[in-house]
Amino acid sequence: MARLKTLNIKDIQQALVLSNAEGWNQTEKDWLLLVENQGNVCLAVEEGGKIVATATAINYQNRVAWIGMVLVEKSHRGRGFSKLLLAEILNRLKAIKTIKLDATPAGQPVYQKFGFKNERVINRMILELINKDLPDFENENLPIRIHSADIPEIIKCDANVFGAGRNFLVDFLIQESPENAWTIKQNNVMRGIALGRKGARFFQVGPVSADSEKEAKMLIIQLLKKIPFQPIVIDVLDDKTELITWLYTIGFKNQRQFVRMVLGENSPEIPEKQFLICGPEFG
Repeated sequence: MARLKTLNIKDIQQALVLSNAEGWNQTEKDWLLLVENQGNVCLAVEEGGKIVATATAINYQNRVAWIGMVLVEKSHRGRGFSKLLLAEILNRLKAIKTIKLDATPAGQPVYQKFGFKNERVINRMILELINKDLPDFENENLPIRIHSADIPEIIKCDANVFGAGRNFLVDFLIQESPENAWTIKQNNVMRGIALGRKGARFFQVGPVSADSEKEAKMLIIQLLKKIPFQPIVIDVLDDKTELITWLYTIGFKNQRQFVRMVLGENSPEIPEKQFLICGPEFG
């Protein structure tokens, strides 16, 4: 008989089997980040001692909750498990005014039934291999490596753009992949941030936020030049049309789209400074 349970560290290997089966990009460390942090809501459906469905929600400072990792094993679909998980997650998030997610086309109708509204489109783009010389920016205020001492300021800048503090996420990204953590400063003021992480199938570039599109491009190029030989994935906001056109010129191709959806009030974000998101599971 199926039962609802809290996802714990012992369940991570089974959860990883579900995400791998769908060809998703999450690693064991990504799952661990979701499960370990207090305030997050990570649930599963277990049947016969086996995890057959999952859903997670990250709690960003009790201001924004981000739903992700809604997975159901193929042989158990059509039994209402995703709706069961979502209903329980939303019940536990009643005190949070803003709940968001990035939906696949298949999941969008399910979320609409819970009251989620469309906000914007996000394009997932992939680059199998960097086979072109990337442009250089001469005589410019070039990106510099982020160091541990910069983390508080990085967290503050990210929170300003995103609309809520993502302290543990930003810290995780920088500590796990310091060689892929870059910023641009002018007169000692941060004007842009770019982070990245190695995934199960792709290297994910993001989040990238900046005061201008040119600075976003400079940060993206800096990461691309440092990434080892692995296919690259990015999730770029649909309104960044000039950036998308430029990404095509360096070899990126469209893979799929997500629809960002919101339930409740919208957060005080700055979308014009958001260029690449961290991924649909993190926002």
